[in-house]
Amino acid sequence: MPNSSATITVRLPDDSTREIAAGATGLDLATSIGKRLGQAAIATIVDGIETDLGVALTDGAKVSIITVDSDAGRHVLRHSTAHVLAQAVVQLFKGAKFSIGPAIEDGFYYDFELMGGKTFSDDDLSMIQQRMQEIVSADQPFVRSEMSAKEALKLFSDQPYKCEIIERVTQGDADSSDAGEAGSADAVSVYRNTDDFVDLCRGPHVPSTSRLGHFALMKVAGAYWRGNEKGPMLQRIYGTAWESKAALAEHLHRLEEAEKRDHRRLAVEMDLLSFPQELGGGLAVWHPKGGIVRKLMEDYSRERHQNGGYKFVFTPHLANAHLFETSGHLQFYKDGMYPPMEMDNGTYYPKPMNCPMHCLIYRDRQRSYRELPLRLFELGTVYRYERAGTLHGLLRIRGFTQDDSHIFCTEEQMADEIASLLDFVLSVLRRFGFNDFDFKLSTRNLEKSVGSDEIWGKATEALTEALNRHGLQYTVSPGDAAFYGPKIDIDVRDAIGRKWQLSTIQCDFNLPERFGLEYIATDNARKRPIMLHRALFGSIERFFGVLLEHYGGAFPTWLAPIQVRVLAVASAHESYATQVTESLTKLGYRVDQLVADEQLGKRIRASKLERIPYVLVVGDDDIAGATVGVNPRGGDVIRGVSLNDFVQQLAADVGQEIKS
Repeated sequence: MPNSSATITVRLPDDSTREIAAGATGLDLATSIGKRLGQAAIATIVDGIETDLGVALTDGAKVSIITVDSDAGRHVLRHSTAHVLAQAVVQLFKGAKFSIGPAIEDGFYYDFELMGGKTFSDDDLSMIQQRMQEIVSADQPFVRSEMSAKEALKLFSDQPYKCEIIERVTQGDADSSDAGEAGSADAVSVYRNTDDFVDLCRGPHVPSTSRLGHFALMKVAGAYWRGNEKGPMLQRIYGTAWESKAALAEHLHRLEEAEKRDHRRLAVEMDLLSFPQELGGGLAVWHPKGGIVRKLMEDYSRERHQNGGYKFVFTPHLANAHLFETSGHLQFYKDGMYPPMEMDNGTYYPKPMNCPMHCLIYRDRQRSYRELPLRLFELGTVYRYERAGTLHGLLRIRGFTQDDSHIFCTEEQMADEIASLLDFVLSVLRRFGFNDFDFKLSTRNLEKSVGSDEIWGKATEALTEALNRHGLQYTVSPGDAAFYGPKIDIDVRDAIGRKWQLSTIQCDFNLPERFGLEYIATDNARKRPIMLHRALFGSIERFFGVLLEHYGGAFPTWLAPIQVRVLAVASAHESYATQVTESLTKLGYRVDQLVADEQLGKRIRASKLERIPYVLVVGDDDIAGATVGVNPRGGDVIRGVSLNDFVQQLAADVGQEIKS
C-alpha cells in the first residue's frame, strides 16, 4: 500500500519495515523502537553511510542505529571528543593552529602548533580538560554544513593545515585521514559548535556536547606533520573517551596494568634485550636470557614445521631491484623499504619480504602435481623502514624475523590447505597461552591491488570457506587486503584484554603469475599453482614483546629463561647449593646460583624481580636431610622438600604446560 504524504517507510537491519512520520530523524526512529535504544543511540547508518542522528530519514532507506556502547559508537564518541579538545585549545591558546584529530583504538588525539614553538605542559592538560568539561556542560550542538572548497579555504584562511587538507581533497591527492576530515572535493563538510569555533570534518558527531564527558587527557607527544620528519613538528595530545564512568575507570585501570607490563621496561628489569643508541632506532640486541626464550620459540617453531611436512629453506638478506620489480613490491611497497644500494653490478635492496625468494626456489626446476602441496618454511629476517616517530620497542621495529611459510598448491587443494593452516595457527597460539581470538577477513582494495576479479573472487571464497568450515565468527574488513590477495588476520586478547594482531594467512594468485610459476598437471598441461602466505608468530620480535606483556614477565616454567635459582643461606651452605644446582642442570633444567655475598632477603627479592618460577633456599637442615626450601613464584614457601620430590614437581609443572 503506498505511503501517505505524512509518513515514510524505512527498512531495519533484519529487513523488517517500520512506518514513521515524514521528516523523522534517526533519533525519532530509535525512540519509536524503544526508550533504551533512543537513550543509547548516537548516530545512524543510512543506506551504508554513517550519518548524524538528527538527519531526517528518507522513504525506503535502510537504517541501523549506532549505539554508544558499540565499537562504531565509541568511534563517534571519541571523534566528537577530539573536536571538543580542539575547541578548548583554540580558546585557551591564542593563535593555535590545529591539524587533524581522529579517533583511534581506545581513544583519540589532536595535533596542534602553538605560537612561538611553545609546548604543552602537564598543567596545561589539566586546564584544557577543565575547559573541555565546561564545553560539555554547555550542551553545545554539533551543527553540520557543507560548502565549496573555495568557501572552506576562506573560512579556514588562518588555519594552514586545514587549508592543506582542503587543497589535497580538491586536487584528488587526499589520503584516508584527509578524506575523514573533509569528505569530498564536491562538498566540504564542517561542524560548528558555536559562532566562534568551526572544524573541518566529515562526521558524524554526537548530537550535542552533553553526550560526552567520560574522558581523560593522557599525554603530550611530538608528532611530525604527516609523519614526515622533514615537516613541521606538532604537539599531539592523546586522550581516551568512553560511554560511561565505569567504562572509563576500567580502561584507566587497564592502562595502569599495561604500564606495569610494558615490555621495554620488563626487558631491562629482566636483562632480556636492549636498544643501544649506537645501533639506531628500531633495532635490538638480545642478551643471553632473552636469547634463551627466543631460541625456545624458534626451536618449537622448527619442530612443528618439521612435523607438519614443511621444507626448510634459507634466503639472502638483500636482492637485486629486478626481483622486487617482478614481485610488485617496488610498485606497491616502496615506501616501506629501505633506500637502494647502488653496486657495481646493479641496484640492491634489503628484503622487506621473503616471498619473492621463495618463488625463485619453486621456479628453479619443473614441478609436478605430485609435489604439491609444497610447503616452504624459513625463519627469515626482513627489513622495513618505519618512521622514527612510529617505533615502539619490539612491537614496531625496523629489522625482524618472520616464521614465514609459503605453500604452493593446486586450486583444488587450496580450501583444505587453508583449513589446515587455521588448525596449525590456533594450536601454536594456544601453546603460548593465548585462547581468546578474533578473526578478520580482509578483502580487495580496487585502487591498490593487482589481478583479475575472478582471481580475487576465488581467493576470497576459499578463505571464507575455511572460516565457515571451522565455525568461526569473523568480521570483514573491506579494502584491507594485501595488494596481491585477500587474507585472514588473527588477533589475540592478552591477560588484560588488549587485542594484538599476530598471525596471518594470505591467499595469492598473483605472485605465481608474476614469476611464471607452473606445475605439470595430471593431464600433462602446465598450470599455475596457488600460493598461500602464512606467518604464525607474525614476527619473532613482536610475538616476544606481546608474550612478555601478556605474562607480565612471568613466563610459564617451560619458557622461562631461568627455571630455578638456588640460594645458599650463608657461605657455609654454598657447596650443597652447588650440588643441587648441578643435579638439576644435569636433568636438563635451566638453573643458576647466586653466591651468598649479600643478605638472603636481598637475593630473594632480586630473584622475584626476575620472575623466576622457583627459588630454592638451602641451609643447615637441608644439608642434613638432603632437602630444599621451595619458594615458588606466586605461591607459599614450603620447607624441607626432598630434592627428588621437587624434581617431580618441576617435571610435572613443565610437562603439564607442554601438554596444555
